Parts: sequence; C-alpha cells; structure tokens
Amino acid sequence: MFDFFISLINSAIYGLYNVTVAIGFPSYALAIIFITIILKVLLYPLMAKQMKSMMNMQEVQPKLLDLQKKYANNPEKLNQEMAKLYKEYDVNPMAGCLPMLIQMPILIGLYTALREYQFEPIEHATFFWVNNLNAPDPLYILPILVGISMFLQQKASMGKNNEAMENNQMMKTMLYIMPPMMVFVCLALPAGLCLYWSVFSLLGIGQQLIMNKQKEKQMAIIEARRAEEAAKKAEEEEERKRKKKAAMMAKKRKAEKEAAEKNLIEDAVIKEEISQK
Repeated sequence: MFDFFISLINSAIYGLYNVTVAIGFPSYALAIIFITIILKVLLYPLMAKQMKSMMNMQEVQPKLLDLQKKYANNPEKLNQEMAKLYKEYDVNPMAGCLPMLIQMPILIGLYTALREYQFEPIEHATFFWVNNLNAPDPLYILPILVGISMFLQQKASMGKNNEAMENNQMMKTMLYIMPPMMVFVCLALPAGLCLYWSVFSLLGIGQQLIMNKQKEKQMAIIEARRAEEAAKKAEEEEERKRKKKAAMMAKKRKAEKEAAEKNLIEDAVIKEEISQK
C-alpha cells in the first residue's frame, strides 16, 4: 500500500513536471509547489474544520482559566466541567496536533519518493540556490523557512487572544518547541521536501488569516446580537420593575383609601352614638 502511495507521488511529480514543460518553464521545484497546492485544496475541508476548532479553543480559553481557578482543589469536577465546556463550544483539544499528524504520511511518502526519484534532466531539479532537490539545502534557508512558517501559522491560529492561549501548555509546546525541532529535522531532509513543507505552511497562514477575518465578522455579529438581547432584557427588567412599583403604589393607595373609609365609618358611628346619648 505504501509502495503504491510512493508510486502515486512519483507519477504526480512527473506529470506536473510535464505541465511545467508545457507552459515553457520546466522545473521540478515548480512541480512540487503544484503538488503542495493540490494537496492543500484536497485537505482544505479537514484543515478548515481543525482551524475552526482551534479558534473555538481560543474563545474557550478565558472560561477554561476561570474553571481551573474555581476547581483548583477538585480535579474530578474540573475535568467534568472542562468536558462540558469543550462540548458546548465544539472544541477538540488535539486540534493543533491533528494537521501535523495528517501531514506525516504525506511527508514520509514525499521523503521516500524524492530520495529515490531520478530527476531527468538534473538541471531542472534546482531551486535558486539549491542545485539538487534530492540533497539537503546547503544554506539551510528552506529548513529555517519551515520553522518560521510553522511558528507564524501557529501564532495566527491564536488570533488576538495570545496571552490566554499561551497559558495552555499544549499551545506553548506547539508554538515554541515544535518549530525549532522541525528546523533541526529538516536540516538533513531533501530540499524538495522542505520546499513542500514551507509552501504548505505559508498557504496555511493565508488560510488561517482568512478564517480569522471570517471569525471576527461572526463574533462581531454575535456580540451585536448579544448586546441587543442584553439591552432588550434590561428594558424588560426595567418595565417589570416599573409595573411592580406601579402595582405596589396602587396597592398602597387602595390600602390608604380603605383605611380612610374605615376611619370615616368609625367617625360616623362615634358621632351617631354621641347624638343618641
């Protein structure tokens, strides 16, 4: 099955290379970029779902911190409340790791394919300063670009609530530990694989920024609706208090009227008794 996957990647590289030849710019590097774009489009629904879950996690963070403070001495209750919160906001705590896990089989397949692929002609297997896409980047620019793009993508996924997100240990790991680790790993990888990974991450940054804008618009609409509902609720509460106060005043006036009438009757009775005497 894995051999079939590698064969499929080899066919894709060769086919897209022929496309670059047809457009008058023969380049295996451009073919790899085309593969990256195609895979990004194919994986878009799943990646978008995970990004949405990450943004929901961002929204949940302040409430999560409150729960951790509230139930600091009751871990069992804390886990129950956290599970309820995740369910309410449709959050997957592993959302930040899943895109990486999805890419791993593709990266392994590309690594194996590029390591064994016979670029012909070899002069078309270059990328600016890289003389051979099969070999590691001699200037380490692509591995560093992989690390920077990963960091920026993770940072973009945090949106504006960076402080709350960085208090999450998993998020801190993904933000500060994974990019340097990936730079170290990529130093020995074929430059073609680093090219794929960096382009994939850069496209992910653009996708994340677009989704952040959409999320901001949605949140603005939600906040406006909440403000309208709060104003309506406050108005209803004010009207309820006014009616309650009016009812109390009416009741008080009625009681005063009844007391006055009672006093008049008592005075009339007393006068009647005096006149009879």
